[in-house]
Amino acid sequence: MYCLPTLIHPTAVIHAGAQLHPTVQVGPYTVIGERVKIGSGTIVASHVVIDGWTEIGANNRIFPGAAIGLEPQDLKYDGSLTLVKIGDHNLIREYVTINRATLCGEATVLGNHNLLMAYAHVGHNCVLEDQVIIANGVALAGHVYIESMARISGVLGVHQFVHIGRLAMVGGMSRIDRDVPPFMLVEGNPGRVRSLNLVGLKRAGLAESTKSHIYSSLKKAFRLLYRSQLTLQQSLDYLSNEMKQEGSPYSNDYLTHLVAFLVNSCQSNRRGPLPGRSTGQLLERNV
Repeated sequence: MYCLPTLIHPTAVIHAGAQLHPTVQVGPYTVIGERVKIGSGTIVASHVVIDGWTEIGANNRIFPGAAIGLEPQDLKYDGSLTLVKIGDHNLIREYVTINRATLCGEATVLGNHNLLMAYAHVGHNCVLEDQVIIANGVALAGHVYIESMARISGVLGVHQFVHIGRLAMVGGMSRIDRDVPPFMLVEGNPGRVRSLNLVGLKRAGLAESTKSHIYSSLKKAFRLLYRSQLTLQQSLDYLSNEMKQEGSPYSNDYLTHLVAFLVNSCQSNRRGPLPGRSTGQLLERNV
């Protein structure tokens, strides 16, 4: 059903089957397809195309030229019912493209409070959690998974099936062809783990006195993982054992998440984690 006529520009083309909350605003020359659902308070600017089986939540802003829910750029796509699901309070800037998933019943997912800057591309089956920032000109290939509060700088590509961890920072114009561990700063071509994302951790409050033990444990883990002569597997084994010890400084949810991410990344069906500066920390299978 249409929203209030005063909130829809007369040149917008909205299919009668589209479901828009009465408070949705739609700008000039925007096209909204039959199966689209848009929640309260969302503002859709001019020259936007939203099509396919697309669900958009509340209080989003979609800027001119964005294209959301169109067919995936995947030759395997056969016209099946596939989805785009977008949460609340997202900013989707000019000419962003978000493709729906490839296989029947699958979804491309964008969570809450994310910012996608101009010309960013989110490929089929990608998942972005919450409070992610994607800068200008970033291209995410299919099946990329980005955890909450990650920061992706501009003009770079992320290989398909790559996972980017929580509170990670990726430097501009990098090549990201393997997993980016949580809490790390990654940069380069090829991408390498350079340091902890110290600025991001401080902004997240982890350097404050009540959480300083977490901040300290992550710095120690970084040195073990990326500056020691241990292999990655040896480092993970050491950290896993330390976390089991009662009263250990390594026992906290953040470090548990880091270790679990790296263990999962090393599985045979995953891309594997990006290495650091030292070759000693590489897995033997990646040397």
